Amino acid sequence: MKTKSVLKNASIIFVAFALLFGLYACGSNSSSSSEEKLSGTVSTNGSTSMEKVIGVLGEAYMQENSDVKVTYDATGSGTGIESVKNGSCDLGLSSRALKDTETGLKATTVALDGIAIIVNENCGVDNLTLEQITQIFTGEITNWSEVGGENLEISCIGRESGSGTRDGFESITKTSDKCKLSQELTSTGAVITAVSSSKNAIGYASLSSVEGQSGIKTVTVDGVTCSESTVKDGSYKIQRPFNVVTKEGTELSKQAQSFLDFMTSSSSADLIKKAGAIPVNE
Repeated sequence: MKTKSVLKNASIIFVAFALLFGLYACGSNSSSSSEEKLSGTVSTNGSTSMEKVIGVLGEAYMQENSDVKVTYDATGSGTGIESVKNGSCDLGLSSRALKDTETGLKATTVALDGIAIIVNENCGVDNLTLEQITQIFTGEITNWSEVGGENLEISCIGRESGSGTRDGFESITKTSDKCKLSQELTSTGAVITAVSSSKNAIGYASLSSVEGQSGIKTVTVDGVTCSESTVKDGSYKIQRPFNVVTKEGTELSKQAQSFLDFMTSSSSADLIKKAGAIPVNE
């Protein structure tokens, strides 16, 4: 009887150890899985206005994830949206809201940006009303003297069709398909260069792109300066979102989802500010 009892107790102890070992093994596997190291590429494509934001965020993310490479192709918002729709990139970048015709997609706002109205640094005008800006770009006002400046013909510089900056500017100023432009340029940097090179020029560009630029100045709109605080509180009217566009119903790669989560986290707020934009998650 004693032998049977000992054997029974030994069996119970053995089973207990087996269960404990199994739980430990499961815990170890779970830990290993949760700490799985990410690798591969995250391709982003789109808005040229988001260059600084995506640059800062991408660099910080790659420092934390050394085996992941974040790439950026500055093609404009329209192309970025189309690229994510046809699957040629992981994340589309758009500095405008999605249009009703751009279906099957989701836009996640990571930041806000003011669209600054810029003139040559030697332009004598420092403030314009929203109505005057509309009249200038539609050709109703053609000379700077009509808005308190010198007797100089106004030269309007804008972005190409499909640009998120142009779409944002035209939707707010109600100038869609009405702008009379001297030049249509394919990047924010080109607009800034063109305005800085001509005393009679006026253009528009992302707030994050104009800070610290020489040869230009921003005018106030209805007396309000384009700044982080005025964009955030809504008092500066010419503003737009910085969106990351993904395809509905399509699962992102682990590294792409991780990068998107990083961009939308509160920990990225200071990085977004560093890039001159206004974070929405703080």
